[in-house]
Parts: sequence; structure tokens; C-alpha cells
Amino acid sequence: MDVDDSTSARVPLRTIAREWTRLGIVGFGGPPTHISLLRKMCVDKYHWLDAQEFEDGVAATNLLPGPASTQLAIFCAWRLRRTAGAILGGVCFILPGLAIIIGLSALFLEHDPPLWILGAAAGAGAAVPAVALHAASRLVGPSRQRIGARRSAHLRWFAYAVLGAASAALLGTYVVVVLLGCGLIEIFVRSRLNAAPGALAAAPTALHPLAVAGLGALTLEALKIGALSFGGGFVIIPLMQHDVVSVFHWMTGAQFLNAVALGQVTPGPVVLTIAVVGYAVAGVGGALLATLMAFAPSFLFVIFGARHFDRIRGNGTVASFLAGASPAVIGAIAGSAIPLGRSLHQVWQVPVLAGALVWLLVARRGVVSALLLAGAVGIILALVGVTV
Repeated sequence: MDVDDSTSARVPLRTIAREWTRLGIVGFGGPPTHISLLRKMCVDKYHWLDAQEFEDGVAATNLLPGPASTQLAIFCAWRLRRTAGAILGGVCFILPGLAIIIGLSALFLEHDPPLWILGAAAGAGAAVPAVALHAASRLVGPSRQRIGARRSAHLRWFAYAVLGAASAALLGTYVVVVLLGCGLIEIFVRSRLNAAPGALAAAPTALHPLAVAGLGALTLEALKIGALSFGGGFVIIPLMQHDVVSVFHWMTGAQFLNAVALGQVTPGPVVLTIAVVGYAVAGVGGALLATLMAFAPSFLFVIFGARHFDRIRGNGTVASFLAGASPAVIGAIAGSAIPLGRSLHQVWQVPVLAGALVWLLVARRGVVSALLLAGAVGIILALVGVTV
């Protein structure tokens, strides 16, 4: 991907700091909002990038593991001022949401929170399984297009999705092995169909987090999220839920629901959910460590790989891997609704969940509004004396 040095020279770092901080503050709504805001700023308003280069950046970052919209924000800043711009832009995009989510973590995870906080947490948490199903449903269309039009390809897509869902519901820690396996299977199938096997890249090893403990385990968990999460920020739920709740007992199931909800209602990347987990492990220091480890791969991918994005997009092995991994990711996100649903502990949360499903999947309204409404219901019930 060619870089215009004249553009790099004329955009001050203070401008990148100002504009990317603004994006981090107003970026409610997840990746679609982030991409739209970046396009308006970089293409329409300032003309730093032309439309084709921006779309190429969107396509390339969607091929990388990790939070794609964050990687796009880093890429756009890299395009303007190379490594310095990428680091500054990425940090400024992440920091506002991180500051907010650390503050909310302190509020929601304190030992004796006010009753209305408990109600808000229980209400918003009740809607999280619906948010998982909604997130999965939005990924289906692009994933089915990616795998191809043949009937056999659609059957493989369905099989990968079922495997992903089953792994999220039953396997816990090892869901990442299934996601990688589906991608590698699709590489093998396509190489046989095309009679031209491509070279398989060495698959990342899924290290079991029990090999380390404490902050080491948190570091490994966050790196796993940053380096192995294909398909958008919400895939972090099946990747870490089992470890966080059942293996290390860093959070209860209800607290993990709250962590997911906080990651959805705050601005910036959804992957900031990992900061809530970090806070539960070791306070502010844990939140900062988890965030650093989760986003470090994204910075490295862009800083060292942006020049080669065209080659990555045209690589058949990468395309084949993602064609197999993406339906497994969708299944895993949808399947995570099962253990999330099992974390609900009050009868009144069931109709709240049902209402969230209708709001998101039938009325097709937004995730943030669904969580805020569910939280409001929880507050009202708590204040009138219902057990939360």
C-alpha cells in the first residue's frame, strides 16, 4: 500500500491527538460507528485518505485478528504519521473509553455497592445474552458471502458454525482450538478442491492459562484476546468467559455479565471489557495491564504490516482460513448466550432478556439503548424492593 509522504509531513501530531481523542469520546455504538466516524473525518472532512484507500484499510483490518475498528483507527493514524502517528492515534482512541470503564468498574465491583447499582447491573446483565445473539446475527451475511456459493461450501459453513456454538457452550477454554481448527480445515478443503495446496502458516498455540497464575494468567488471557480473536470484539466472550468465571474465579457469572455490558455501553473498543476483568484481578494496575496486552498485537500488526496490507488481502491461504474461522466465530458468539443465560439468577431477569431479544432482533434497535433500558428496569425493581 503506497504512502504519500507529503500527507505524513503536513498533519501535526497534535491534530492526530485531538481528533482521535474526540473519536474515543463520541464513539458509542461499536465498530459500525467507529468506521463511519473515521470515514467522515479522514475521507470526507480532511481528505487525508482517498475513499479507495480507506476501503482497502477496512478490508485489510477485517482480515486481521483483534478489534478491527481499533486497528482501522491505528492504520489511519499510521497513514498520516507512520509509527508515531499509529501509537499516538491508537492510544488517544482507546484512553477515553478506558478511563470511563475503569471508573465504572470501581463502582460496579466494590464490595458493598448501592442498591441502585446492583439493580442496574442485574438489569443490564440480563440483556447480555440477547446482545450476544444480536452480534452473531449481524455477522452472518458477510461470512456466508466469504465462503462461496457452492452448496458444499454452505454445508461447511453450517458445520463450522455448529462446532463453534458447541465449543462455546461446552468446551470453555478450548474454544480457540476449535476456531483455529475450522480455519485450517477450510484451508485444506480449498487446497484439495483447487488442486494447488498453499503453504500453511504455523497456527498459534493455544496455551492453557493454568500454566501460569495471577498477573501472568491475566497477561496470557489478554494476549489471547488480542492475538486470536477473529470476527470482531464480541468474540472475546466465548474466548475468556470460562477462564474468568470457572477456572480462576476472578469474577462471578453475574459480574462477567456486567463486564460485557460495560464494554458495550462505553465509548471506544468493545474489547475494553478485558479492562473490567483486569480491574477485578488487580485494581487499576490490572486494568491497565490487561488493556496493554490486549491491544499490543493490534499496534504491532498495523505498524509492521500496513505496508503489506495489499498482499495480505490477496493471499488465498488467509482468505481460506477466515472463510472457515468466521462461521465458527459466529457460532461461538451465539453459543456463548447459553453460559451467559445460565448466569442469570433472578426470575425477573427472564422477561427482561425476552424484551431485549425483541428489541434487538425484531424491532432492530440499538445495543446501547437495549442495555440502558434493561438497566433502568433493574434500578426500578431494586428501588421498589424486588430482590436483585
